[in-house]
Amino acid sequence: MRAALYVRVSTEEQAQEGYSLEAQRQALEDYCVSEGWEVAGIYRDEGYSGTNINRPAYRRMMDEADAWDTLLVLKMDRIHRNSRNFMNMMDELNLRDKKFVSCMESLDTANAMGRFVVDMMQRLAQLESEQIGERTYMGMREKAESLRNTPSSNKTLGFNPPYGYAMEGGMLVPVPEELETVAGMFCDYLGGSTMDGIAHGLNRRGIVTGRGNAWTVYSVRTVLHNPIYAGYMRWDGILIRHHAETAADPDVYNRVQRLIATKVRDPSRRRVDTVPEETS
Repeated sequence: MRAALYVRVSTEEQAQEGYSLEAQRQALEDYCVSEGWEVAGIYRDEGYSGTNINRPAYRRMMDEADAWDTLLVLKMDRIHRNSRNFMNMMDELNLRDKKFVSCMESLDTANAMGRFVVDMMQRLAQLESEQIGERTYMGMREKAESLRNTPSSNKTLGFNPPYGYAMEGGMLVPVPEELETVAGMFCDYLGGSTMDGIAHGLNRRGIVTGRGNAWTVYSVRTVLHNPIYAGYMRWDGILIRHHAETAADPDVYNRVQRLIATKVRDPSRRRVDTVPEETS
């Protein structure tokens, strides 16, 4: 068995815990002697945090994985202090058919108990990730529900502004020439133009999307369905009033939504999301 020995300290850890690089190296070499393993390489990172995945010796060790069979550390926190980073590493090791051993925790993925512990860690990491997502969602929803804008303060939820708008100092501001184009799109659609026809017209005039692409049916539909052009930002079904210049008044926007719905063949899919027409 060829073992890659990984040792790491940060300056603070070395002072507080006493796990010097040399002490770790000696313990790992003694372990290899007791197991009859060959030391394939010693990889040392000094002064790097365990949360940093771009440690030079660590990256070099992973790049040289063909030269060893088992990754050996003194403690699991020597290799990673973040459960998600640890599980990502384990996924990479599994793909390469490599083992992982932690001396002090007696964790060895070559045996059933070691694999069980890693499996439990993976489940805990997944739980942690999902809980972070839930807390983030709840925080964003609370912010959306409590966000109040005034004519002099158009706050957002930190989104990328759509075509027709920009962000200046955290405030939503119009891009006049783009907003004029959007106003024409709403007018043309109510006048009988199709989304495809509107896209072709914009492309013939050399007008591009906010990302510099040609217009398509889908990008036109995205614009016509976005309530921001009628004075409202939408997040997860919540409408938030803004006071930046608009391209269409709420009545025009709602008429467009109803007209689009009439062209959906399946009645069960005819969803109409309107905005309040009272803007005072």
